[in-house]
Amino acid sequence: MILVPVKNLVDAKQRLSPILSPEERFALARAMCEDVLQALARWQSRPAVAVVTSDSFARDLAARFNFEVVADDLNSGETSAIEMATAVCTERGAESTLVVPADIPLIDSSELQKIVDCAPPGGAVLVPDAAGRGTNAAWRSPGDLFPLRFGNDSFLPHLAAAKATGLPCVVLELPGIARDVDRPEDLRELARASGERRSQKLLRSWNLSRRNQV
Repeated sequence: MILVPVKNLVDAKQRLSPILSPEERFALARAMCEDVLQALARWQSRPAVAVVTSDSFARDLAARFNFEVVADDLNSGETSAIEMATAVCTERGAESTLVVPADIPLIDSSELQKIVDCAPPGGAVLVPDAAGRGTNAAWRSPGDLFPLRFGNDSFLPHLAAAKATGLPCVVLELPGIARDVDRPEDLRELARASGERRSQKLLRSWNLSRRNQV
């Protein structure tokens, strides 16, 4: 099962506050979430998708794509949300879980398929962010093979945890998945990247090049 954790979008992307207003951060978070779910919807051979959230926009968006919603009533963060949702998957007997965040708008179905194609029958696939510090996709088989602990420097701990299981761990460099949006400079890179995603069109409409921080 694919798990997409989405915290309350109205509070998303606080680190972009030097350059974006609260209303702009909210709009960008919604656009990126839609970009990610749209990419998943276009992936024809995908496993089942569940959006882990308490956010009303994310719930409505999941319903539009016929994705399941796993209620994250505590809304205490990505780590706890995925821990809860992983337990749900395990109880259902899911053979694997693939966790992807909702802020990687350049994600593409071909990259998602590559994760599945490279996944060992038992083990893990990890996709680091562009800086090699965070984890932007994590495949586990079985689905609860090791706990996921997300944050700015999650990749090396995840890699160590995966290797400690004694099962294979594949690390993939996938440029679309690697490109998350956390810092003001990420906005410029997203706007300049090729493509016409909702988030890209939104950023281009704001003409951020005129703002000193970007």
